[in-house]
Amino acid sequence: MASAAEQMAANLSWGALGKATDLRQRIFFTIGLLIVYRLGTYIPVPGIDGLALRNFMSDVSAGIGGILNMFTGGAISRMGIFALGIMPYISASIIVQLLSAMWAPLEQLKKEGEQGKKKLNQYTRYGTVALALFQAWGIAASLEAGNLAHEPGLFFKAGVVITLVGGTMFLMWLGEQITARGIGNGISLIIFVGIVAEIPAALAQFFSQGRSGAISPAVIIGVIVMVVVVIAFVVFMERALRKIHIQYPRRQVGMKIYDGGSSHLPVKVNPAGVIPAIFASSLLLLPTTIAAFSHAQSGPVMSTILAYFGPGQPLYLLFFTAMIVFFAYFYTHNVAFKVDEVADNLKNQGGFVPGIRPGKKTEDYLEYVVNRILVIGAAYLAFVCLLPEIIRHQLAIPFYFGGTSVLIVVSVTMDTINQIQSHLLAHQYEGLIEKSQLRGRKGRGSKAPTRR
Repeated sequence: MASAAEQMAANLSWGALGKATDLRQRIFFTIGLLIVYRLGTYIPVPGIDGLALRNFMSDVSAGIGGILNMFTGGAISRMGIFALGIMPYISASIIVQLLSAMWAPLEQLKKEGEQGKKKLNQYTRYGTVALALFQAWGIAASLEAGNLAHEPGLFFKAGVVITLVGGTMFLMWLGEQITARGIGNGISLIIFVGIVAEIPAALAQFFSQGRSGAISPAVIIGVIVMVVVVIAFVVFMERALRKIHIQYPRRQVGMKIYDGGSSHLPVKVNPAGVIPAIFASSLLLLPTTIAAFSHAQSGPVMSTILAYFGPGQPLYLLFFTAMIVFFAYFYTHNVAFKVDEVADNLKNQGGFVPGIRPGKKTEDYLEYVVNRILVIGAAYLAFVCLLPEIIRHQLAIPFYFGGTSVLIVVSVTMDTINQIQSHLLAHQYEGLIEKSQLRGRKGRGSKAPTRR
């Protein structure tokens, strides 16, 4: 039988949004800050030759340029002040998460509660500044090497570095403000808006190719159907769970004896989320990135690497699959779902899996279950990431789209909708409590009948 909360969630009406004033303010606040972010992508870095930059980015739009545009909302193609995007912060946070799972001092900080969390966040910010400085200097040097600067020199490099690092730090602050005072995860929403903002231009380019006859109508219809099917498949897999039955024994508190209850430990089919796809694509695109921004495509070594490891090549697809599978297992066992910690928590709470002894036996059982689930989860991630790559190169689609962007868009959309529903549900609870309190006051205020 469904609980009261589940019944309320099932009967929840989006018309209640008009009555939830706090939620409306949060949504407007989030939209306002995201508009600020989009405006910033159109403000150029000083000293850039705009025409030469457009010609350069059009040459690499199918490879690293397209991927960078995807994560920066087109800011890299215009070399806006947000050209680095939020990716330095994402990379720094992932590195800190991995180090906190494998390095004892950071692991101890992780166990210190709110104070340790603040220190880890501070280390993440320091890492963001370091990565942003390194990437901004690389971009400034590449702009000079590609003759994309009006007046090359030290002042140009310093101006580019200061502007890009400042833009990344402002985006990090923007994301934190959205998370605290808006709706949804601010960092994820910034990436989400950057991806979605490029979709209309990509669709217009795609349909114009169809009108000119470069792409057949059958290919256009097939791609649209494939995108719809892949999105539905991603939604299904992201919601898929493996529920492990947990039993709690009967316990005595004072003079009362409480019967033991039961619950479920949910294990997602894809516990690592989109992290394995981001890791794998970033590492495999490193040779292409170096070649594109250093203008070293003509060298024999770089030409051989690009011939075998360029996007869409068989070896690229093979290594992409292998790295997605590796990072799916590595990130899940070290960060997302640490079986030893889960087993210890169950033991401390008095819970156990029926038929499995608490402690080491439970840890072994959970590891066995998670490893079997990850076979499906890693295969799902590899399929979603490889399918667009294969189709894009086989059908010569003129713009970049990838499985990573689909995963991010679907995951962020689902998470934001869930948070909106949670706020609406809390508002509905508050309304019911206020009504019950008013009724109680009326009941207390009425006069009791006099005895005769």
